[in-house]
Amino acid sequence: MRILRHKFIDLVPEVLEDEVLYISIEYCAVIHKCVCGCGNEVVTPLSPTDWELTFNGKTVSLSPSIGNWNFECKSHYWIRNNKVKFARKWSDWEIEEARKKDAKLQKKYYRTRKNK
Repeated sequence: MRILRHKFIDLVPEVLEDEVLYISIEYCAVIHKCVCGCGNEVVTPLSPTDWELTFNGKTVSLSPSIGNWNFECKSHYWIRNNKVKFARKWSDWEIEEARKKDAKLQKKYYRTRKNK
C-alpha cells in the first residue's frame, strides 16, 4: 500500500515531489502528483461542492475519491489517513454519469445558497 506524506504550505513549489500532498489552507486546495506514476499534477479544490480535507493531527484524508478522468491514465483512488487505495477503472459511461451527477449537485448547492 502506498503511503503519502503531507505538507502544509503557503505557496506551491515549482517542482512537486512524488508521494507528497501539498496542502494550502489559504488557497483551499490540495496538490499532488498523480499516484499512478504518470507525473501529472492533480489539484483538488477544497469546497462544499468539491473535496473535503480531514486532518486528525497526524494524517490527512480527502473525500470523495479522486478520479483523474481527464488524464490518459484515468486513475481513480481514495486517500485515507495518508494511504492510497486504488479503485477499479471506470467505463466512459460511468465517468460521464458521475460528471452529470456532480454538475447537478453543484447547481443545486449554489441555487440553494443564492436563495438565502
